[in-house]
Amino acid sequence: MSNQHHTIAVLIPCYNEKQTIGKVVRDFRAALPGASIYVYDNCSTDGTAKAAEAAGAVVHNEYRQGKGHVIRRMFREIEADCYLLVDGDDTYEASDAPAMVREVLEGQADMVVGDRLSGAYFAENKRRFHNAGNRLVRFMINRLFGCRIRDIMTGYRAFSYQFVKSFPVLSKGFEIETEMTIHAVDKNMAVSSLPVGYRDRPEGSVSKLNTLSDGLAVLRTILRLWKGYRPFWFFGTLSALFLVLDAGLFLPAVLVPYLKTGLVQNFPTLMVCGFGAVACITAFFAGMILDVLNEKERQAFEFRLQMIQKKRRNGTWENR
Repeated sequence: MSNQHHTIAVLIPCYNEKQTIGKVVRDFRAALPGASIYVYDNCSTDGTAKAAEAAGAVVHNEYRQGKGHVIRRMFREIEADCYLLVDGDDTYEASDAPAMVREVLEGQADMVVGDRLSGAYFAENKRRFHNAGNRLVRFMINRLFGCRIRDIMTGYRAFSYQFVKSFPVLSKGFEIETEMTIHAVDKNMAVSSLPVGYRDRPEGSVSKLNTLSDGLAVLRTILRLWKGYRPFWFFGTLSALFLVLDAGLFLPAVLVPYLKTGLVQNFPTLMVCGFGAVACITAFFAGMILDVLNEKERQAFEFRLQMIQKKRRNGTWENR
């Protein structure tokens, strides 16, 4: 692969990764000799920034804690034809980077997912609940959004210019990977997966991911994005739930006694069922209206992509 006509940026978000960041920078410089390597230090207290700078990376600081904040700033500040995002914990193989970059530059992919789960991840990762969480998140997103993404939570990805400059970062923490995936699927961007090598953190390196709190944040993000990107299905499901609960109350407590006696014997239950019917209808039509608005947003997004591409062709951006 020839990179002489393309600019490649390796983006490494870091929080207290002094032990590994130097090796990560050196490995990716060797794998992608022409790339610019940026390390964004996120309030580290162990000298991560100095270690990265000593290894030859361009170091920036993001003082708001959270991976989402770091990636938002990276995507706003850095200009390149291809962006490679990787964690600074030395768990990903730099040798896989050229193939991922090639998929963007030559294969015209908008997002390349570094698929850990098809390889040694489940054997290498010693945190049992992380394995279960990855399976659960993958299952939920593929079912709710009708896609077949193999690894939702991977921190190893490559992006096109148009993806980076059109992606609205809303998440603050580790749920950012989920948001990236759903955005790409919803906006019909070209997504591909490449199996990548994975190894557990070296001895003494500690994961910053909290299984419970960050896992719950990811699940909340999935539901929030399902509501935002698939409003008809979200509110349609609520409508169906109201309908089932309403029928479960109305049939045995109101309708059956009425058919037997000709009298309504449970007026409070009838009133509750009436409110349930209103909620059912409201949720259904809310979903329909929001789905129309969502379709209009997709159309507007396509026009924004055209403007981004026009800006790029006119050469109005410069590398920083």
